[in-house]
Amino acid sequence: MIEELFFIEKQAYRKSPVHDIDARAKIILCFAAIVAMVAVPYSPVVFPVGLVFFLLFAILWALSRLSPLVYGKRVLMVVPFGFFLIFVQIFVQNPYYTVYTSIADLPFGIHVYRESVEFASILFVKFLVSISFIILLSSTTRVQDLLEGAGRLGLPAEFSLVLGMMVRYIFVFGYITRKVGESLAARCFSPFDRNLPYRYRLRVLAYTIGTLFIRSYEQGERTYMAMLCRGYGRESHLYIRKKPLARRDLFFLLACMPVVVCTPVIAWLSSQGLL
Repeated sequence: MIEELFFIEKQAYRKSPVHDIDARAKIILCFAAIVAMVAVPYSPVVFPVGLVFFLLFAILWALSRLSPLVYGKRVLMVVPFGFFLIFVQIFVQNPYYTVYTSIADLPFGIHVYRESVEFASILFVKFLVSISFIILLSSTTRVQDLLEGAGRLGLPAEFSLVLGMMVRYIFVFGYITRKVGESLAARCFSPFDRNLPYRYRLRVLAYTIGTLFIRSYEQGERTYMAMLCRGYGRESHLYIRKKPLARRDLFFLLACMPVVVCTPVIAWLSSQGLL
C-alpha cells in the first residue's frame, strides 16, 4: 500500500496534455461528472449515460498517456470495497421497484430477484464511473496542485492548511515504513517465513509496529517544532498565489462540460418520451 502511494504520485509528475491542464479545470470536470452520474435516476437510463461518461474518461485517459494497466490496478484496489455492498443488493427488495421476480431460490429463504440484479448493475455503473474520474484526477494531478487548485476554487484556508500538512506527513510516514521494512529485510526476517516460530513472528511484528508509531510520533514532534521556529501560529495559512485559467484550460472545460451536463438530461428526456 505504501509503495502504491509513491507510485500514484510518480504518475502525476508525467507530461501529457491532461497532466498540463490546470488542477481547477480537472477538479470541476471530475466533480461535475460524479454529481451528474449520481443524480441520474435509478433506472436503465443509467447505462447509456454511464457508457458516454466512460468513453469521455477513456479519451482523457488515452490523452494522459498512462497505461491501461495502471487504471486496472487501481480499480482492482478500490472495487472490493464497494463490490460487497453492490453484491448484497441482489438479495434485497429495494424501494425503487414495486414488483419483484425471483430468478433463483437459495437455502434459508434467500431469493435472487431480477429487479434487484438490475438495481445492482445500475449501482455498479455509477460506482465505476465515479471511481474512474477520481482515478483520472489523482493520476494526472500532483497533490500540491490539487491543494492549490481547491484553494483557488474557494476551499477554506484552514482546510487547505490541514490537508497540506496531512498529505506531506503521509509521505513522511511512508518513508519511515519503507525504512523499517528494509531493516527487517536486511536481517532476513519475513513474517511469512514458516521456518520461524509463529510466536516469534508475532512478537517481531508487534515490536515493529510499536517502533513505527514511536518513530512517527518523534518525526511529528520534530516537524511541529520546525514549524514553530518558522513562524507557524493560529493565523498561519497555506500561501496560494492567484493564477488565471489559461486558454487551453478553458477549452478543456468547454469541450468536456457540455458532455457531462447534456448527456444525463438528453437521456432522461428520451426515456420520458419528450424527445
